[in-house]
Amino acid sequence: MCCDLDGVYWRGDQPLAGAAAGDAALRGAGFRVGYLSNNSSQPVGEVTEKLRAMGVDAGPDDVITSAVAAAALLARDLPAGAPVLTCAGPGVTEALLAVGLEPRRDGPVDAVVVGFHRDFDFDGLARASAAVRAGARFVATNLDATYPVPAAEGGLVPGAGAIVAAVATASGRRPEVAGKPEAPVVELVRARLGTHGVVVGDRPSTDGALATNLGWPFALVLSGVTRDPAPPGGESIPDPAPPFVADDLAALAPMLVRALTSS
Repeated sequence: MCCDLDGVYWRGDQPLAGAAAGDAALRGAGFRVGYLSNNSSQPVGEVTEKLRAMGVDAGPDDVITSAVAAAALLARDLPAGAPVLTCAGPGVTEALLAVGLEPRRDGPVDAVVVGFHRDFDFDGLARASAAVRAGARFVATNLDATYPVPAAEGGLVPGAGAIVAAVATASGRRPEVAGKPEAPVVELVRARLGTHGVVVGDRPSTDGALATNLGWPFALVLSGVTRDPAPPGGESIPDPAPPFVADDLAALAPMLVRALTSS
């Protein structure tokens, strides 16, 4: 079971009602549950702490982020210690260090990684786009246009895709994409979770496309960015709809347990 986090387990820092109970139902039925987030801003340890705080017993090996995927992509080709400019949050810095690369905020670099971070500004845009124009490899953690947050905070905030678009426009180059639904993260999911499973998520364009690329069923929850009709900045339920659609993880889990244990 490969579960998205933003819009499935929480919105911003607010846990979604029933998510922990839904997770427990899946685990209680004997399913391995892994967590895959396109949000690259948080280090893996902070993600696991956030899950544990809401009652989900997750460890570092259970969590994959788009930052981890971006670092793995670069580590295949760059030598140890290669400098990489980060136009991203601390999750990317951690992931690069973990694979032996040197994160930097400026200077000559071999690659640029762009991901979600709330302190993005003109100077950061100028540094990242200049490095890309100078020939650095351009990697985006993901292209999600928005992320779901509590209604009191506006419901949606700009995602990594908005920041990536700015760097792409200023540099005149399109990025390689590491996170959902692209090949680098598909490889990580198969390595961690095996060759069979279900993708649970709130965004058909990434979670649903990841399921297609894995050859797995897609289970859509409506607790994130998807509605019918689509909300401003969000997505609509695909036509035809995925095989599993529910309001949230609490409602989805019994559907998955029944379907997957009766076959």
